[in-house]
Amino acid sequence: MAKVNTPFPRLKLMVTQVLGECYHGYKIGDQIILEDFTHGPEHFCLGLAHALFPVIYALSFGAKFGFRDNQRSLLVTCPDGGKLEFKAEILDKQGKLEVIPRDPEHKGPRPKKMVLEVVQAKGKCTFGYKVGDKWETPGLKCIPGFCGAAFHTVFPALFALNFGAKFFFMPNPDSIDTVTCPDGGNIVFKVTRKEEDKNKL
Repeated sequence: MAKVNTPFPRLKLMVTQVLGECYHGYKIGDQIILEDFTHGPEHFCLGLAHALFPVIYALSFGAKFGFRDNQRSLLVTCPDGGKLEFKAEILDKQGKLEVIPRDPEHKGPRPKKMVLEVVQAKGKCTFGYKVGDKWETPGLKCIPGFCGAAFHTVFPALFALNFGAKFFFMPNPDSIDTVTCPDGGNIVFKVTRKEEDKNKL
């Protein structure tokens, strides 16, 4: 693939485990370079892409995983029977791995407070969502009764924000307001991470 004009970083995927037969023939040590989180190589496995997308989206916007030896990496398992495991990492502008050592203060999950809000509505929404509707949820927890198709679309933003991503193009980089319903684009959501009041900690 030719180099693309993108403001986003390149990513490296490496196969770390093979636990079953893979139709794509991936082997331990195989590496795949993505020009950015929106550009997969030719014949890239779409099953893997589906599982991988929240991770590479989060990494591309600065997410950190404090429990990892390199906070700027994460392991992703193939959704087809767990046949493969990949490590996703960020490459800097010089093509070197971006490395941030494990956070010594990390003490397990600390889900962030997330707020979902409908900011645009058109046409008919089966769930009756309208501008101004809001939901709160801790971290990645599913919202009871929430539209499954909408949650599927919202999840990458929730995942990214929960692990510290910043959307540099937004007035409030702790939010993104372009998360669009896949059913005709009838509903557009804003997803916001509400930072903790450190005075209460």
